[in-house]
Amino acid sequence: MWLPVSLNRPLVWVALMALPACVWIPDAALRMVAASFVTLGLWDAWNQVRQQRLRLRLSQDALGLSGDAMVISDVQNRVLAVNPAFTEITGYESQEMIGRKLDTLAAQRHDKAFYENFWSTLKATGRWEGEMWNRRKHGDEYPEWLKVRTVTDKRGKITHFISWFSDISAQKARENDLRRIGYEDPLTGLPNRRRLHDLMASRLRHLRAGESLDMALIDIDGLKSVNDSLGVEQGDRLLARFAQRLTSYMAGSVVGRLGGDEFMVIRTTTFDDHDKWLGNLRDHMCSPFEINEQSLRLGLTIGSCRAPEDGQDSSVLFQRLESALYSAKRLGRNHSLRFRPALDKQDNPQLALVSDLRAALISGDQLELHYQTQHHPGSGELVGMEALLRWRHPKGGMISPGEFIPLAERHGLMAELGSWVIEKACAQQAHWQNSGMPKTTVWVNISALQLFQGDLETQLATCLERYQLEPSQLGLELTESVLLDERAGDMGPRLQALRELGYSIAIDDFGTGYSSLGYLKRLPVDKIKLDRAFISELPNDQADAAIVTAVLAMAKGMGLEVIAEGVETQAQCQFLVETGCTLVQGFYFAKPMPAAELEQRWAPLPQAEGAH
Repeated sequence: MWLPVSLNRPLVWVALMALPACVWIPDAALRMVAASFVTLGLWDAWNQVRQQRLRLRLSQDALGLSGDAMVISDVQNRVLAVNPAFTEITGYESQEMIGRKLDTLAAQRHDKAFYENFWSTLKATGRWEGEMWNRRKHGDEYPEWLKVRTVTDKRGKITHFISWFSDISAQKARENDLRRIGYEDPLTGLPNRRRLHDLMASRLRHLRAGESLDMALIDIDGLKSVNDSLGVEQGDRLLARFAQRLTSYMAGSVVGRLGGDEFMVIRTTTFDDHDKWLGNLRDHMCSPFEINEQSLRLGLTIGSCRAPEDGQDSSVLFQRLESALYSAKRLGRNHSLRFRPALDKQDNPQLALVSDLRAALISGDQLELHYQTQHHPGSGELVGMEALLRWRHPKGGMISPGEFIPLAERHGLMAELGSWVIEKACAQQAHWQNSGMPKTTVWVNISALQLFQGDLETQLATCLERYQLEPSQLGLELTESVLLDERAGDMGPRLQALRELGYSIAIDDFGTGYSSLGYLKRLPVDKIKLDRAFISELPNDQADAAIVTAVLAMAKGMGLEVIAEGVETQAQCQFLVETGCTLVQGFYFAKPMPAAELEQRWAPLPQAEGAH
């Protein structure tokens, strides 16, 4: 292929003028001079051609390295040239495409209006970009991201089209996977909570005259026992089998899994047989399951409602289903309960409070930590402080932890709430360590839900690294109820691992549980917190005095520290000093206070001590 050579070069013009002179000038010497000029002109022209060929080869090599396919076509959209990436994506070799119209590669996924818009935009603006489906040589269709530019002559007439495109099949597959993950339960393949909301709303919109929706929220009783007995893998297998049986029985209805051991069923019906339907559903699903050569008969707790009688909004119906289910649980396991207005009146304020708590977790500006200091009872020396969660509601004022903590546990917010406490406590501790505050341990309370729902160990490590703290600067308090909660599993190895990392472990509310001495003997614990119930009547109550004295003696023999909670009077403090208690916490020394107030009280202490 000959490349164009520019004549706008002096040597080329001199060579053209000298060429006739080589023939017509009679003087031999002058002809030699003219021939020299011609030679120089030819050399310049050849050098120009060589440079042009080099540029063309570099351009072709660059296009060959591109991962995007490139096509050059004429005004009739017939292919003139393609690069190697085109062959790699489509399977067509260059010689197979030359002279062929690009339209023949199009997949039959776009209508006539799409192509009309494509060509009108391209001719009007000189460019088009977007997603298009094409077909490979072997017939399979694929999505591509296409960019097309027009090439025009000096008069503005289109002469060629240049197209670039890339195969976006992998990207589309990832998008589909993300969409599926967002709407599908990974274990059973059933719609998840988000998708169930959409499906319920759709069925409500399309209800015809005389039709109703029957809905049931099903909770499997005792799944934790199955996991403990047969293993988590067999427990997951049971859930999958349960989902298959439920889907088969409710063919034509919506079946989904909200998470854990909760499933939902939505059916459209013209029959007024809600209770009978629910009874048949229970009988069918309570039939034995054969798992690992064992026959398992499940207990089910079911909350149900019916639309439009019980509501016509999907969010309201979800709330009422949950109200019915939780009320059924309170009445006892393996029980069914249909929603009734009395439950709505009872639970709506709580559900509103849960909604507000979710909003508070998102905003972060309503929750705050108060700190109650811990002291040596004789000297009053500051030895630690406990972080206590408080919720300052914008309308309801200060909400008691006894009111919102149980709601957080019931509605799955405890792990997130506990994470917030750890994060804020670490941030505050880091600030105090850099601002002259006494160097003490900040204790945070850990719930059972944090232990079995979240990755507590990873979160602790991340927070300590972020705020440059040592494990010894953060203490972990667990109540007896946490240690007895079967959902958290065997606590021994986990507590031992945390202790080996440098965390201090304390048992809160000691003496109020059922197996205090049993777990105290086998669990790696540094400190026990004697519950305020044993302190309030000191020193006059002989039974409390005997219990406190015995606990202190036992703890001393086991090498444990004891901190007495709820110390409010000088007489209580004096009794504890005389019986050998070295740590106390209560209103006698300080009430729980915000961080700013605590700083005002304790920040000057280091300077004061330095003066002595």
